[in-house]
Amino acid sequence: MSALMSVGRIMTNKVKLLALGVAGACFAFTGTTLGQASSPWGVAGTNVTRPIGQWPRSRTPAPYRVDYRDLDGRIARIMTEPAMVGLAVAVIEDGRISFVKGYGTTTAAGGEPVGINTAFRWASLSKGVAATMVGELAADGRVAMDAPVGDYSTTLRLPMGNESRASVADLLSHRLGVTRNAFDDRLERGADPRALRPMLAGLKQLCMPGQCHSYQNVAFDASSEIVQGITGRPYGQAVAQRLFAPLGMTTATTTRAGLVSSRSWARPHVGRRTVEVNDNYYRVPAAGGVNSSIVDLARWMQAQMGAAPSVVPQSVLQLIHAPRVATDRHRGQFNQAMGASAYALGWRDYNYRGHRLIGHQGAVMGYRATVLFDPVQRAGIALLWNSQTSRPVGVQLEMLDRFYGMPRTDWLGLDKVQTPEAFD
Repeated sequence: MSALMSVGRIMTNKVKLLALGVAGACFAFTGTTLGQASSPWGVAGTNVTRPIGQWPRSRTPAPYRVDYRDLDGRIARIMTEPAMVGLAVAVIEDGRISFVKGYGTTTAAGGEPVGINTAFRWASLSKGVAATMVGELAADGRVAMDAPVGDYSTTLRLPMGNESRASVADLLSHRLGVTRNAFDDRLERGADPRALRPMLAGLKQLCMPGQCHSYQNVAFDASSEIVQGITGRPYGQAVAQRLFAPLGMTTATTTRAGLVSSRSWARPHVGRRTVEVNDNYYRVPAAGGVNSSIVDLARWMQAQMGAAPSVVPQSVLQLIHAPRVATDRHRGQFNQAMGASAYALGWRDYNYRGHRLIGHQGAVMGYRATVLFDPVQRAGIALLWNSQTSRPVGVQLEMLDRFYGMPRTDWLGLDKVQTPEAFD
């Protein structure tokens, strides 16, 4: 089945889409009527339908808690900084997409404006896709999460033959017991991950499988081999058919070719220099291969909130979002704000001032990505950008403070004099 299914065909699966037809505009959605959606800035979109899924309609949708005129203005201010090139932002409140907008341009030299349909790389946000796909196969009875990885057709080998002890859940939660980011350097030099995975057997064992957390990319991508072995289809085709197409994620792809053939796509940047897109992390698609527009990332976030149970059942969400292992992350503004965190299956679990959040961050050369949401309040924020600065991370925290009605913290550092070094 083609990943580019027609809207009509998708609608026959009874999954409602959010179709945004105007690139580069900003919307505040009512979530209650079809047709045009008005914006507080006088900008209107066309061909707007309700977000995917059917939330209970026993009450009138609550007014938005976030002042989007204020948030938009603060984002616009960071976009004037040299470290920023292009950025796309989507916010969800009460299960509805309440704000979506593109900022800047696809290249530092000018190029086209970033729109809401401009494709970026997800980097490690891709891990949540892999976990969801394997979780669905588990729900079908085709994968056992507690079965050893060695029971499946993968190239993964671990010290002491521990592929016969490490479970599929250990793989998806980075509990294999080998050194962090094993062989990423070789992957980035062009090595084939299928040749690297057997070499993991020669590494020192940090702990027994399931005992500690050690983040992986090359090893994690063994999950793409599990999917391919069970479905009989290449990983990209399998996730497109099972997840992307039914959710209406028409810009979502898992290859370099998919990115560069997009109608609009953001080029990667190191500083203000545009660089080439390489294939390194596309060769581990489960770990870092997904591309899409901000609109499709918003659709994905809605599905992870439970808005599309016919595509991503609640039982799968409970399986993949449940925390499995504590993680030690203290560096940086975001991790300090989140405090203690845990890793689930392809997702991170956070606690922000008493609110449980699910999310992930991603980085490959020239791109950054982040998604963070409250599964109970059905609210969250996603950002995609095409430079290596961490500046937009503060947007998440400012949005959360506004949503939860907390005293405002100047997470973006815009209310005080900044030095250039503070932006990186």
